Amino acid sequence: MGRLSLLVTSPRVAPGLMSRSAWYAVESASARLCRDLSEPVVEAVAESGLTVEAVGDVMEPPALARLLVDRAVDTDVVWLGSADADPGLTDAIASEVSRLETPPEVEMVVASWDVPGSRLLDAVAVMDRLRSPGGCPWDAKQTHESLAKYLTEEAAETVEAIESGDRRHLAEELGDVLLQVLFHARVAEDATDEADIFDIDDVAGGLVAKLVRRHPHVFADGDASTPEEVEEAWARIKAEEKAAKSSG
Repeated sequence: MGRLSLLVTSPRVAPGLMSRSAWYAVESASARLCRDLSEPVVEAVAESGLTVEAVGDVMEPPALARLLVDRAVDTDVVWLGSADADPGLTDAIASEVSRLETPPEVEMVVASWDVPGSRLLDAVAVMDRLRSPGGCPWDAKQTHESLAKYLTEEAAETVEAIESGDRRHLAEELGDVLLQVLFHARVAEDATDEADIFDIDDVAGGLVAKLVRRHPHVFADGDASTPEEVEEAWARIKAEEKAAKSSG
């Protein structure tokens, strides 16, 4: 009896970074099937020296399910999932398996998981799409100056949401504030003056560096142990940084 393994990966993780069990399933299978050889995960598997067979993207879920189950009746088959998660395929496979007296074993192999904060990558990608050619004409024409009023408006609405006690509303308003950060960072990428260019990684990198510098009691040998001492250290370090910038 064979086995059909459905490989599931996160599109937010580098395609070759798969779990050990996933790579074992892929390497040990007699056949590795996919819809499109240009899929990132498929390319990673092929680059490792393994053969992958493309079935094409014209097959509807029932037909694809029958093909996979039939191939897996007496051998091990791995399906390298598509970027769109192959809607309807798992239901079709369940239906196909149920018609067989001795169906192959079917398993879901999770090759990679989203890490905390991974949806931020989606937000960056959406913002880039909106500002790129073929995106949104309104988003494309905005500048730091034209967006400034929205930043203050969204911040004020976030404070209102906090005061209301509605945490779901707060989450929504925080998303609107995040949009402004992403928007300004994306606008900066298109600056004509090189001195004005920065991107979201510059923004995040600067924030990380600042948080580490101003929390020496966590990341270094600082000795602040109460909230008051932390605030005092923060103010002192901030003043030192400001003085260093002025003298520089």
